[in-house]
Amino acid sequence: MKYYLIAGEPSGDLHGANLIKGLRKADPEAQFRFWGGDLMAEAGGRENLRKHYRETSFFGVVQVLKNLSTIRRQMRECQDDVAAYAPDVLILIDYPGFNLKMARWAHGRGIRTFYYIAPKVWASREGRVKTIRRCVDRLFVIFPFECDYFPRHGIRPLFEGNPLVDVLEARRAALPSPGEFRRANRLDDRPIIALLAGSRRSEIAKNLPLMTALARRFPERQFVVAGVPWLEPALYEKYLAKSGIRCVRDQTYETLAAAEAAVVASGTATLETALLGIPEVVVYRLAPLEYYGMPLVVRCPWVSLVNLNLQREAVAEVLQSNLDISSAERELRAILPGGERRERMLADFRELRTVIGGPGASDRFAQRMVELLKNRES
Repeated sequence: MKYYLIAGEPSGDLHGANLIKGLRKADPEAQFRFWGGDLMAEAGGRENLRKHYRETSFFGVVQVLKNLSTIRRQMRECQDDVAAYAPDVLILIDYPGFNLKMARWAHGRGIRTFYYIAPKVWASREGRVKTIRRCVDRLFVIFPFECDYFPRHGIRPLFEGNPLVDVLEARRAALPSPGEFRRANRLDDRPIIALLAGSRRSEIAKNLPLMTALARRFPERQFVVAGVPWLEPALYEKYLAKSGIRCVRDQTYETLAAAEAAVVASGTATLETALLGIPEVVVYRLAPLEYYGMPLVVRCPWVSLVNLNLQREAVAEVLQSNLDISSAERELRAILPGGERRERMLADFRELRTVIGGPGASDRFAQRMVELLKNRES
């Protein structure tokens, strides 16, 4: 069968690559064409990569508005390419701003559409549920709590685990020891606290000053920023100058594995940290308007994926609009070795791994997709 996949971000590229590998196992005759990145190109053939996500990623309202004509042109280009390829299924991977528009277009032309990794409509922009219900043939979700959420909106999702577990398991065996990590990055012998400030420029600008102030309260430990490779080093140095905090780029899992605790901005990083078994505090700084307006637009009780999946507060969430570090300091001290919340949090993380499911999710999702397509043909 012929598969057309669309991913528009690094995480989508990673999960898309693992899904392609699973589809190859389930359907040895599979043919692919996709928008994605280098990982999908490696898994599905570089000649089948139609557009790299570096050309299509526009984050934030300002960037989107500045590039509206480019986005519209790319949308038409994608639609024309899907129509010419005539796939048996269009697989949309997260990236809702673009992919939900593609779902509407595909639905209007009778193209079978699967959505893999559902948009986080349970957090905000719940109106998108209507588009999913009307235009997506099958929705594949990666969080257990979504199995309760979507049926309330008339959608029967499919859950086979979380592909992030596959990513972590593939990397875990090759992670260096804390000593090896220190030597490779010229760090001293003090215990390490990992800082994950976010993956976008706006998040770094908001969160890193707060995290830098927090580090000054713990001189007996060294704080290490896990920098993402798509942001230039100068962006981090702007906020880390004279702080003594090191930035290590493109080594997020290595940094976490060497750390005794972490301070993490919201997002997938909260789940990654927990699945690696590293106690964490979620710290996120918002503009005053965002902070006070958040109850009007955010529809879930927690921002951390750990808490959402366990349906209780397992990790502290320090959301604020100023640079006061008192709450963050108190919560961090509580999860350091000897702290009153550390062992309880580690037990919660063990429960989380059971709730999320074991390795092999990418293959299970792929097998389910192939079965659905073949059953429709028979």
